[in-house]
Amino acid sequence: MVATAFLKGMGLGGSLIVAIGSQNAYLLRQALKREFVLSCITICVLCDVLLIGAGVAGMGELIVQAPDLLMLIKFAGAAFLGWYGWRAARAALQPGSLQTDPGAGASDRRTVLTAMLAFSLLNPHVYLDTVVLLGSIAGQQGVTGRWWFAGGAMLASLLWFTMLGLGARYLQAIFARPRAWQVLDALIALVMWSLALSLLV
Repeated sequence: MVATAFLKGMGLGGSLIVAIGSQNAYLLRQALKREFVLSCITICVLCDVLLIGAGVAGMGELIVQAPDLLMLIKFAGAAFLGWYGWRAARAALQPGSLQTDPGAGASDRRTVLTAMLAFSLLNPHVYLDTVVLLGSIAGQQGVTGRWWFAGGAMLASLLWFTMLGLGARYLQAIFARPRAWQVLDALIALVMWSLALSLLV
């Protein structure tokens, strides 16, 4: 029973986390630039752990009963995603500004970590997936089983973000070419804009 709940949590949590989204896209870009990668991974994992834990503890029901709060997060998230999509599109159109050397044009730590927090928390889908969906399914696993379910989902988050952040170095040869950065930024812009649009409609 306990092992089944743990594996269920790991499987469902993994399937939700692996889906392409703004958080994954931003982490991948920072990992390729080798800028504050461990800090970004830590933020992603901690945010997931806190949100999954909150969902299992019952916060999911509170969010469902507070549509105004969810609406506020939705509009704030759409605005942020739209703005970042515009930045990515502008970078894709300006290949001369792209830097492939990890030490060149390094970003400010505070800016990067603030953006990582925003991508992790300013997206209503995150709350619907981790807090509401995982929280409600965890509640079906029994008093003990629900925390094992949560543990499995948390482990899936840790494994995925660690692999994404640390595994990106193996793509470094591909992204030594400015054209590859242009393609990545163009894809990131499309992901951000499509997510922003989905929040508004």
